Amino acid sequence: MNEETIDGTNGCNKVRTGTQNEAALLALMEKTGYNMVQENGQRKFGGPPPGCEVFVGKIPRDMYEDELVPVFERAGKIYEFRLMMEFSGENRGYAFVMYTTKEEAQLAIRILNNYEIRPGKFIGVCVSLDNCRLFIGAIPKEKKKEEILDEMKKVTEGVVDVIVYPSATDKTKNRGFAFVEYESHRAAAMARRKLIPGTFQLWGHTIQVDWADPEKEVDEETMQRVKVLYVRNLMISTTEETIKSEFNKFKPGTVERVKKLRDYAFVHFFNREDAVAAMSVMNGKCIDGASIEVTLAKPVNKENTWRQHLNVMHLDYYCNKNNWAPPEYYLYSTTSQDGKVLLVYKIVIPAIANGSQSYFMPDKLCTTLEDAKELAAQFTLLHL
Repeated sequence: MNEETIDGTNGCNKVRTGTQNEAALLALMEKTGYNMVQENGQRKFGGPPPGCEVFVGKIPRDMYEDELVPVFERAGKIYEFRLMMEFSGENRGYAFVMYTTKEEAQLAIRILNNYEIRPGKFIGVCVSLDNCRLFIGAIPKEKKKEEILDEMKKVTEGVVDVIVYPSATDKTKNRGFAFVEYESHRAAAMARRKLIPGTFQLWGHTIQVDWADPEKEVDEETMQRVKVLYVRNLMISTTEETIKSEFNKFKPGTVERVKKLRDYAFVHFFNREDAVAAMSVMNGKCIDGASIEVTLAKPVNKENTWRQHLNVMHLDYYCNKNNWAPPEYYLYSTTSQDGKVLLVYKIVIPAIANGSQSYFMPDKLCTTLEDAKELAAQFTLLHL
């Protein structure tokens, strides 16, 4: 048999085939927007393109398709509705809804997230992702990317890459955590199952493991208007004036303003074209000895994410204002009776760690890393 692979994901269609007409198959996929996937000796053609599925949570347990489908049809034609069920006949509180276009899925999120489906009952709707990335915490800070990659390949299967960020204060060390990318959601899930008990050790350290928070989805139309760059891996000592000067070098007068927070910054341009050009020129450049990463900044959804990271940023600012070292975050996890992973952060402020209050830790557990970190920062600020 000829080796055949057709990948119709993310609008990047590739065909590798011995005797088939590649151009004709590509034209068919582009015309219909459908995928073509080969597995187990068969090739399947059809179904909406990626990005058309949404996840629905907080559904009342006694609510079923007769009530749910009409609500979700307001956003567009439903290709498939999957309601998760218990053996008792009740639903499990969540569902997956697949639309025929990405635009309809985004509309569903916009009009139905926090929708009051029954008096006092609000559902949550967000993009559904086959997450292929794990968060690994409590890693020795002296370990390099190659060492972490080799170690993760030894203990789990399907590892594709490891993402490690240098410490804000010492670029020779990592931040104590890494993101491990797997070849598939199933490979990541199997790795998480193996590592999650909390007793697994790497280099003699008990590591923390959880799903990495997926990147926020921003529609292409919105991204086409962005004229702000996100710059990471800066030196703590690098000033906003230095950043503005460096980004203005390729074309003077194009930078409107710069906002820097610890080791990252947002560079605002007057025109989008100049922002895009500066991104390609400046990505990977050295500023004050640090190799920077530059990407387009993702706009914040003001309706439901304006408060995210607010307390984390405020705590960073508070420590900086007092000439203290940055706060240190330590992640702890446990498993609830229904199998959910619950998270909490302990925060240590090095400058006052020897005092009466050695650390700050809220007594509430969260289900996402983002919420846990924000809550811990809020708790610490209240006590400070």
